[in-house]
Amino acid sequence: MSQPVSKDEMLKRYREFLDLLPLTLAIAGLPPSEGQRYFTPEQMELRGQVLQNAFKVARSVVREAVRGG
Repeated sequence: MSQPVSKDEMLKRYREFLDLLPLTLAIAGLPPSEGQRYFTPEQMELRGQVLQNAFKVARSVVREAVRGG
């Protein structure tokens, strides 16, 4: 089982997410909805998964860049 996350750690992770959000969205390359058409629950779930994967890539890219690799 995982350890409970402290409030400071949660804030740190939230800040990291917000800082990486523009890069995450660029990597994900998801198109916006078309006018008045809304996404289905399945489409939203898939887009959420794409964003999660893109966030992992963005975080990895930034960490590698900071290390000078």
